[in-house]
Amino acid sequence: METSYLKTLELDKIIARASEGCVCKEAREQLLALEPQCDPDEVRYALEQTDAINSLLIKNGSPRFGGVEGVSSLVARAVKGGVLSMGELLMVAGALRNFQNLTSWYGSSEHDALPTDDLFYALAPQPGLEQQISSAILAPDAMADTASHTLNELRKKIRATENSIRDRLESMVRNMDTSKYLQESVVSIRNGRYVVPVKSEYRGEVSGIIHDVSSTGATVFVEPQAVVEANARILQYRAQEAQEIERILVAFTAQVAAIEPQFQYSYKAMLEIDVLLAKARLALDMKAFKPSVRTDSSFSLIRARHPLIDPKKCVPVDIALGKEYDSLIITGPNTGGKTVTLKTAGLLCAMAQCGFLIPADERSEICVFDEFLVDIGDEQSIEQSLSTFSGHMKKITGILELAMPHTLVLLDELGAGTDPAEGAALAVAIIEELRRRGVLLMATTHYAELKVFALETKGVVNASCEFDLETLRPTYKLSVGVPGKSNAFLISEKLGIPERVIEAAQQHLSAEDKRLDAVLGQLDDLKLQLKESQDEVEELKNEASHQLEAAQKKRDELIQQGENELEAARAKARALAQQVESKAYALTDELRQLQKDERLSTQQKAQRAREIAKKESEKLFIGTEVVHNPVKEFVPLKEVKVGQEV
Repeated sequence: METSYLKTLELDKIIARASEGCVCKEAREQLLALEPQCDPDEVRYALEQTDAINSLLIKNGSPRFGGVEGVSSLVARAVKGGVLSMGELLMVAGALRNFQNLTSWYGSSEHDALPTDDLFYALAPQPGLEQQISSAILAPDAMADTASHTLNELRKKIRATENSIRDRLESMVRNMDTSKYLQESVVSIRNGRYVVPVKSEYRGEVSGIIHDVSSTGATVFVEPQAVVEANARILQYRAQEAQEIERILVAFTAQVAAIEPQFQYSYKAMLEIDVLLAKARLALDMKAFKPSVRTDSSFSLIRARHPLIDPKKCVPVDIALGKEYDSLIITGPNTGGKTVTLKTAGLLCAMAQCGFLIPADERSEICVFDEFLVDIGDEQSIEQSLSTFSGHMKKITGILELAMPHTLVLLDELGAGTDPAEGAALAVAIIEELRRRGVLLMATTHYAELKVFALETKGVVNASCEFDLETLRPTYKLSVGVPGKSNAFLISEKLGIPERVIEAAQQHLSAEDKRLDAVLGQLDDLKLQLKESQDEVEELKNEASHQLEAAQKKRDELIQQGENELEAARAKARALAQQVESKAYALTDELRQLQKDERLSTQQKAQRAREIAKKESEKLFIGTEVVHNPVKEFVPLKEVKVGQEV
């Protein structure tokens, strides 16, 4: 793939910005060497991985992740028999700690299978070994006393002997008989031995071994005879201490060598995760989303923003290519955003092919290009004495050599820098040749001939960057389907050019130019009318939607009310049935008792039974009066009108 576009589209700046989010130097180097992938499946997978990590960053926050460097080679050296230093072992422990922290972070929230599962499952934490190293080694040059029992005992002996020596020497320093021979009342160390500073003229008065002389020669540093043996013991202990430290380092190195295969696999996964975290952090900064990846040669960027422009100043644009048309000719005034539009389309497609989420609506779609062929800006070479036109033609020569299907070609000010008639003719011929090669093409121009070419040619569409004629400032909005007007006369008039000069200039326009200008004016009017019609239709749709929503809400309320009333009636009926059943049992019992009463005649019993039945019936039906509500005629929802009672 041709790579000059990396700088022209400023993809290198995006990659450099993302690399600042890497924790490990090796991951940063991997990211800086990143280039767009050309396989749709690989691009889709890379985007899904970045999106998964982006979601986890939002959900879980950033993982605890410390920077390490070159640990892979350290572990490889351990396998070959090299002994790792304390500092190197601490770096190994740091990598192992990263494995553990990343594993914990990934599992800190529930989620379905993700495209990053393989990377995180490749991490093989060794919490036991990491804890042993971290506890035993305090710093690159300091091992803890507790690293081993032997080391602890040796250091106890060293401290006890040192304390004994200091006590003896401090006693000598305080002694009036000997202190007069000393330059200062201090105890110091020379060549690993405790000494006192003796005045040169009294060197014979203090028995011992001279280990050093001051730069002036006025002081000699003497190891008194009384501590020579103790100093010798310290040196012996120090040698044993060094041997014990070396033994511990050898033991740790052997443990590291034993885990080398899984460590290398984990370390590689850790670096890839570091790169993904950097990409995801950039996505959060840019408020970026994952686009869909198409397998054909078409893309659609919705509300796309250039990631290097201040979001407060950047105007989102919609850019589509490859479905209804394969070539887009963008016209409009200078500084109107034409070049930014070209760069935005190319940069966002290239970013996506690198696995970056893009600052565009999540409905956006990208396709995969094998080549990005770009001629943007004046890149003439003074040394080669190339004019602007020659420089562009040389670049386009290279583009024509490489152009093929699955190629995105971006041409800024095509045909500029030479005679307008010849430049326009050449521009049309170049576009036709590139289209024959099957590329997708975006080009900016000021030539009216290219506007006409786009209007007359199937598959080629005009677009324009809008310009506010009231403020004389570009809006940076892209309108597809309408060629841009130069508005030179109107702008000149607003800036104060005399009206007679403007009128004279208009007379110099050719009939074809006047016709084209009139057509463009009509298109602008039609576009305005269409916009007004679209706004009116949208307003009517919203009103109809609100009315439908209100009707549905009323319908739901009535249905709910009916269901509530029906349920209440059912409940009342159930209660009445229970009451009737209860009264029936009670009445039956009372009638049985009445039947057994021998004091009453048969006629009296019958009369009494009738009275009881009548009384209980009256009690039962009190409060059960039925209220009759008129039943309204059912009206289908589609026939319901606003204001109608239903």
